[in-house]
Amino acid sequence: MGLKRIELPVSAALRPWVSSIGLTSAAGPPDTVVHPPDTAAALVYCTTTGGERGLLVMGPRTRASYFAADEAGCSIKVRLRPGRARPLLGVPVSEMIDRALPLGELWGEPGDRLAAELARIGDDVPALARRIERALLDHLASRPAAELYRSDLTYDAVRSLSARAHLEPVGAIARRLAISERQFRTVFTDGVGMSPKRFIRIDRVRTVLAGVREERWSQLAVRAGYYDQSHMTAEFRKIMGVPPGAYAAGRLPAPAPADRRSLTRGDRTGESRGMSPSAAFPPPKNRSSRQISTISTNSQFDLK
Repeated sequence: MGLKRIELPVSAALRPWVSSIGLTSAAGPPDTVVHPPDTAAALVYCTTTGGERGLLVMGPRTRASYFAADEAGCSIKVRLRPGRARPLLGVPVSEMIDRALPLGELWGEPGDRLAAELARIGDDVPALARRIERALLDHLASRPAAELYRSDLTYDAVRSLSARAHLEPVGAIARRLAISERQFRTVFTDGVGMSPKRFIRIDRVRTVLAGVREERWSQLAVRAGYYDQSHMTAEFRKIMGVPPGAYAAGRLPAPAPADRRSLTRGDRTGESRGMSPSAAFPPPKNRSSRQISTISTNSQFDLK
């Protein structure tokens, strides 16, 4: 079965911290689900077809993964803005890179209590989303002002380093923020989960993914900030596992089976493939015999 995504509204109070909230559910015939790399962490409430429920934190993903959505349930995914997750998670985002953990392992009893409350709410999606938003706002209210200010600096840096912003040099950003370049790299890695260099690479690949159906490769390479088309191809292959042309034609790596581990245990060693909802980009026009699931997104770089 494939996956479909419905966008839910984000409250005004959370918009500086959350880029999107979406409901993902199973639909259609079996597909290959693409998890693209992502510079953002997310809070995900999952329900399996067997009725198991779990509240997970998904760290940023540094590489694409592919799996078969043969028994997908549904999930509510709260995508945190890159650079804004540190106060919400309570740990350096670098500790969550390519990992999935139950929220209770980060928040302790409040996280476990929230998961239990969501389970009691049942399948009322608006009520579930409102309860998650309220919990995030309550958690933010308890964070020290210095931590929130540090998050402001990190988010400013993220916006400056995005492909859409035409890439301000790291040294210039550090000077503008009145900190040393070394301090900047430390603050950035702590708040985003990866170094500025890796962030730029993933941001560029996501730009290519968003335009893969609409632009010529040479034009897309320039817009994404690559030196040339060969530079784009090399980085895309490294992160996505296939070159851009193969991805556009639907020639993907073999999908891994969905993960059947408990939603309450998470994954301490790597990305939990089957428990996380896909944030897949729309598939290319030309498909091979292996289908690619389609999930619509508002904006993969929604940094407003």
